[in-house]
Order: sequence, then C-alpha cells, then structure tokens
Amino acid sequence: MMTRPVSIAADDSGSLRPAANRRRLPSNAVDVRSQGRSAVFREAIGPRGVVVEERERTPVEPGAVAIEVRSAALNHLDLWMVSGAQRIPPPRVLGADAAGVVAASRDERWRPGDEAVVYPVPCCWACDACRAGQQVLCPRFGILGEHTDGTACELLHVPAQNVFRKPAALTWEEAAAFPLTFLTAWRMIVTRARLQPDETMLVVGAGAGVAAAAIAIGRHLGARVLATSRSEAKRRRALEQGAEAAFDSAGFSKAVRDASGGGVDVVFEHVGPATLEESIKSIRRGGRVVFCGSTTGPRAEVGMPRLFFSQADLLGSTMGNAGEFEAVLRAIDAGLRPLVDSTFPLDEVVAALERLDRGEQQGKVTLRISR
Repeated sequence: MMTRPVSIAADDSGSLRPAANRRRLPSNAVDVRSQGRSAVFREAIGPRGVVVEERERTPVEPGAVAIEVRSAALNHLDLWMVSGAQRIPPPRVLGADAAGVVAASRDERWRPGDEAVVYPVPCCWACDACRAGQQVLCPRFGILGEHTDGTACELLHVPAQNVFRKPAALTWEEAAAFPLTFLTAWRMIVTRARLQPDETMLVVGAGAGVAAAAIAIGRHLGARVLATSRSEAKRRRALEQGAEAAFDSAGFSKAVRDASGGGVDVVFEHVGPATLEESIKSIRRGGRVVFCGSTTGPRAEVGMPRLFFSQADLLGSTMGNAGEFEAVLRAIDAGLRPLVDSTFPLDEVVAALERLDRGEQQGKVTLRISR
C-alpha cells in the first residue's frame, strides 16, 4: 500500500487550525483597556516598532476592575506580532500576562489594595460555553495582547471574572511569569494529554517559557521528564529544572526511545515542522503528542501510518479555561514555581524583545511596570 505524508497547516497565530476557521475579533470585542504609560506596537519592523507612550485614563466601568500593573511578561506572541507574522494591525499594547494591585473596582469582590493576577483569556462570560466553564470554546475567545490590548501598561481594566488572587509566595516577576505559559501547559498536559504520575513526558524545545512550565508541571505531577534543545546551555538548564535527561534537537527520537524503554507516553510540542516527525517517532504505542503552536512554520508533514498503527493521539490545544487557571493557582500554592529569565524596566521593552528574539532566554522575560 502506498502512503503519502499529510500536510497540516497552522494559522498566523501559530495554532494548528485551518485559517478559515480562526475567528478574528475586533479590538473592542471585550472590555479590556490598557491605560497610562504603555508599550505599544506601532510598526511591524521588529522590536524597534514598539514605543512607550501615554494612554488616556478613564473611569472604571461596572463589572470591571482596574489593576495597577507591577509586572508584565513577554511571550513569543508579542515578538511575532511586532515582526508582522501575526498580521495584527497596530496600534496594540503588548502583553498577555500581568500581576498588580487593584486600583479601583466596580465589583464587590475586589477592593483597592488587593494583590491580583490576570487570567489572560478574553471571553464574553455569558454564553453557554462560558457558563459551562469552557471559556476556550466561547465565540469571543481570544488572548490578551492579541485580540485585545494587553498588559504592558500602568493601568489595566479587565472584567472582574479575569481577576484572581496573586499567590502570596510569588514575587511580582514570578506572578507575571506564569499565567499564559502555565495555563497553556497545564491544559496540554493535564486536560488534553492526561499525563499520569508513572508516565514519561518529552518536552521539545526546552528553552521556551511554555517548555519551562511543562517541565515544572510534569515534575509536579510526579512524571518522568525528558527534554530536547539545540543549545547545550539550555539542555543543562533543563536538567537543573528537573528533566532526567536532555537531548540535542537533531534526530532525537532514537535517543529518546532508548532512554524511555521504547518510547515516551506524551510529547509536549510547540516547535512544529522542525521537530514534529521526530516527536511522533518518540512515542510508544498508544502515546500522545500534544501541541500548542508552530514556531518553525505554518505547515508540517506527518507520516500517517505511524499514527494509526500505533494508536497515537495528535492533540491540539490553546490557552485554558478559568477552572484550569484555578488549578494552576492551587498547584502554585502547593509548591509549583515559574522560572524568570530576566527583568527589564518598561522603558527598555525594545531590549527585552530583542533578548527574546535572540533566543537567549531560559524562562520568562518580564517587564517591571511600577513598584
């Protein structure tokens, strides 16, 4: 029987979904407002297309909370946007992650001075999916900083449902470092891939923020964790984070199968075409490959027989629900910790993006907004 590889396409967000099915939301689709001094994407020329400028401050609307942002974090999403890969029209305030202090509230659950973190998913909070706790299925689902203005600002207005208590054990930088990456990784690992304590997970591309989150979550759950990276320094850092072994990204599947006794149970993927075939070769029969992005390009070819003969699952995932965010917060209370690579003042946002662009980071690059 002759077989041919199947091509899988990603849309411009990095999600492996047909572009025609990707819903683009207007910037005012949810009531998110970025105010005061803000890092604003103005021109699609890379990091230098971002400027810090003052934005109008307005009263807080009913049902909303205004947060004085202490720390925000950057993601590759911000880098893709400023380079033009996301095709998001400027202006747009950067950032999906924020931690800060409530400055004003039109919701009785929050008072000025409360320390908070932001659930980074804009949604309507009223549809059947939202009421069922499936915010990722909301017709108005999005990501802060992509579908709305973002968190790299002095004052952030969001619906009260997006506000959660800051974990007391975390610094401001750590509190800004976990929301997007840990939420994404938690849903991928726990909800979608169903990783069990006695199983083995391979984390591909260990230097990324979401990969650092995956290593931490895998170890927190009691699983055995392996990792890959092109960088020897990042492989060493993955071992320091708790990975049992780390392999070079070139042709890693044989080494992974040897180290895991025939293949891993779960592969955590976010790299895409450069590694997907090796990731599929790395799983045992009945294994799962779960992915949240496609950083090396929008299309990948996979050999179908390997998937169906091995009873494998290929699982897409994006962000997570509010209930999953609460689960992450409980895990942090139990000792789970994010990894911060570096912190830059808001005025040095260009330098922060350039560090991200060079791929030097291990963990999250954060912005210090205020103190």
